[in-house]
Amino acid sequence: MASALEHIRVIDFGHYIAGPLTGMLLADQGADVIKVDPPGGPRWDTPANATWNRGKRSILLDLKSSSDLDTARELIQSADVVIENFRPGVMDRLGLGPVAMTDSNPSLIYCSIPGFASDDPRASMPAYEGIIGAATATYRTSDDSTMTDNSRPRYTAIPIASVYGAFQSSIAITMALNAREKGNLGQRIEVPLFDSMFQSIGVFGAKIHNQSNDQTSANPKQDYQQQWVSSVRNSWTDTYQCKDGRWLRFVGTSNKNWNDFLDAADVTSWGEEWTNRAQELDERTKEQLKTRARQLFASRTSLDWEQLMADAGSEAAICLTGEEWLRSDQARLSEAAIKITDPNYGDMLQPGLNVRMSLTPGTVKSPAPRPNQHRTQILSELRPKQPTNANPNQLVTKALQGIKVLDLCIVLSGPTMGRTLAEYGADVVKIDNPYRGNHIERHYDINRGKRSLLLDLKSDDGKQTFINMVKNSDVVAQNYRLGSLDKLGLGYEDLKKVKPDIIYASLNAYGQTGPWANLTGHESIAQAATGMMRRSGGDGKPGSQANPVNDYGTGFMGAYGVALALLHRERTGEGQHVDSSLAYTASTLQSQFLQVYDGKVWDEPSGPNALGSSLIHRAYQAADGWFFLGAKEDNIPSICHFLELPNDIQSLKNNLESRFVSRPVSYWIEKLSEIGIGAHEVLNSVGDVMSHPWAVSHGLTLTRDHGD
Repeated sequence: MASALEHIRVIDFGHYIAGPLTGMLLADQGADVIKVDPPGGPRWDTPANATWNRGKRSILLDLKSSSDLDTARELIQSADVVIENFRPGVMDRLGLGPVAMTDSNPSLIYCSIPGFASDDPRASMPAYEGIIGAATATYRTSDDSTMTDNSRPRYTAIPIASVYGAFQSSIAITMALNAREKGNLGQRIEVPLFDSMFQSIGVFGAKIHNQSNDQTSANPKQDYQQQWVSSVRNSWTDTYQCKDGRWLRFVGTSNKNWNDFLDAADVTSWGEEWTNRAQELDERTKEQLKTRARQLFASRTSLDWEQLMADAGSEAAICLTGEEWLRSDQARLSEAAIKITDPNYGDMLQPGLNVRMSLTPGTVKSPAPRPNQHRTQILSELRPKQPTNANPNQLVTKALQGIKVLDLCIVLSGPTMGRTLAEYGADVVKIDNPYRGNHIERHYDINRGKRSLLLDLKSDDGKQTFINMVKNSDVVAQNYRLGSLDKLGLGYEDLKKVKPDIIYASLNAYGQTGPWANLTGHESIAQAATGMMRRSGGDGKPGSQANPVNDYGTGFMGAYGVALALLHRERTGEGQHVDSSLAYTASTLQSQFLQVYDGKVWDEPSGPNALGSSLIHRAYQAADGWFFLGAKEDNIPSICHFLELPNDIQSLKNNLESRFVSRPVSYWIEKLSEIGIGAHEVLNSVGDVMSHPWAVSHGLTLTRDHGD
């Protein structure tokens, strides 16, 4: 069966992570992606290239050479999509910028993925991953109880900004392809990594203001992250060490199977003592109860607890390493991990496809190519794309104009999918159970732009009302536990009989297949099962990422899948089932590290004391705070000269910390910028990010009166 992006040609000028990963997401869904690298191959030599460049063809071009520059122009003339993630202005200076290329190829979709937007004052800064993380308060933790010093950054090696840039780019490109189907025109897209990070902050950036005087309320709901941390501390939710020394992540908040767990654990009497009075108890009593919980979990092995939780319908996962996750039965059977025979590394386990399509299944067509492997073939194919005339009668102002979506989703990931579709123009009706508790702060974030309806799908009238709505809809989105809606007669096969071309999008914790497919799980469960928490905790207690990156990321990948399915339906009239999962997204987020092959060394930075990935890509303490230094090896002579040090690594190791602590952050940012080195203050508060003047003036944050 053909994939959704079959016959779409993509020219991928990407380097490092965001660009190549965007190309991979498109190649996985059938696009013909031509990877353009400089002489010598990719700018960054990393085993992760075996993942990010899979399924692509390769050509090497020297863009400083007039003949190779002409070849690059011809490639772009033949393309449907261009991806590049240079700093703003680089491609313009080469004559390959978005305006020039879309003028000469009006159907072209040109996607730029810079670190900072072209109109951001920081646009010229070398925006490595750490720079963006520092600028967006990523190097904090969702719960600072495990940090040794609250002012010290807690670096995460997971390249969240780059991956989120790729997520947003793949969605935007596919939405643009949908719009092009109607009006034949391409468009120019810019997806800055800094901007993309606001999508991962999400509800943690929400603050509710007093309605009467617009002053921030004293109510703890004013800061959602503080409220979330408080709710976790007032519950059993925690990471517990078990009898075998392994750590188990347990989610004990708002669990309808709570009593089943207590019965299975033979501590039924604890239920009322904890759940009904936790908010009223003093800190000493709460700690006594927590101590009892820790003792309880220490009484059985992690495997025993995992099985008990599964039987009771509760949420828990052993905190695995990344390698353990890739080798697990669940990862292999669900194809969250796949085996590729790479020309450089041999047999390799790596993350599989993030989005699954029932009618147009994606596939990894080939391993990552050797540099320049397809030069002769690519050059022989060069010919301009046939021009198409724009159809002014069918041009759309929004990509999903006229698309109707029924959103049955709960919590974060699913509603984020629906919200994203609404942002691209779909008419989304959010359908909620009238008897389900409502987290109003999340509602303001994830359900904006939707219409709302309360409907009891378990009642005959409610079910029939929903089925009648399906007849006039294009998409149904849901993220219930596997099989839940099938039991109500509202699964994909049921609704396909009502509306044959319906697109049915499903999200869950682990995917639709494998031994864990029926298990429930939220953000931290996916972090635990896939190695994220072990990476964050290092040799100690596993820790969480600062933001709910799997929840939001899975919502975005669900929206990407829907956009792919809509594109296929526009061409063929066929609907299909689309799915993704938190575990798939966690694997994509960790794709820089998740490769298993002979000789693999697991040496990435980890633990609460990590400050960066190298001497010149890490946080440093200055006289009045912290800043992040983002440089590459080519910059070492410049740094040494500026600091009046001998030109060698050892001198930097011996002197950087003592030099940097001698002056304020602003001094180092100014001076390092003058010599072309990236440096940015490390923000440790989401509030500082949300209130940043540039973010506010450009609509990355907003204050809205909800009137209720």
